[in-house]
Amino acid sequence: MTDTHNTLSFIKQQTEEATATATATQRTQSMRLTPPAACEVGRDPVEIVTSRMCALCTKACATRELGGRLREAGLRPTRQRLQLAKLLFSNGDRHFTADILHEDAMRERIPVSLATVYNTLQQFTQSGMIRRLALDGQKTWFDTNVSDHHHLFYEGDDAIVDVPDGYLTVTRLPPVPDGMEISRVEVVVRVRRRDESR
Repeated sequence: MTDTHNTLSFIKQQTEEATATATATQRTQSMRLTPPAACEVGRDPVEIVTSRMCALCTKACATRELGGRLREAGLRPTRQRLQLAKLLFSNGDRHFTADILHEDAMRERIPVSLATVYNTLQQFTQSGMIRRLALDGQKTWFDTNVSDHHHLFYEGDDAIVDVPDGYLTVTRLPPVPDGMEISRVEVVVRVRRRDESR
């Protein structure tokens, strides 16, 4: 009976996660970048962002969008920031480490050092473009979804997924010291594969 209940709970959870993912996709649709325009392909991203001709263009332009986001965050749109931002924000929300982003950059033939990736992630975090996740461990994880939400961390698989809305509620928070306020409550539920040998 317990196995059946667990299976039904798992199926229900997967269905609700799919629904939540669809909702999150709709919510973050504005976060998605416009696909690259033909005039962007093969051009220097900094040239696109600073070009007067591009500034007058009415076509959708992912690089120009990113340049605007960087400026809004108080960052100068350098070539490396633009290229890394394009990797991060091109496909909606994602969870990643500096190593994962560096591997993505190498795969896309973006010449960037791991130190530059770390520095850029620090700048993106400080400016509010991404958020550092509160996980203990060897790796620092980041999230492009900066809204308040919780996570499931799959131990052993090094994977993180968002907990669908409505599953976790924190009802009794401790008193906050004088002069302080709660800025955010993050819950990370750690899961691991069940040891079937027991």
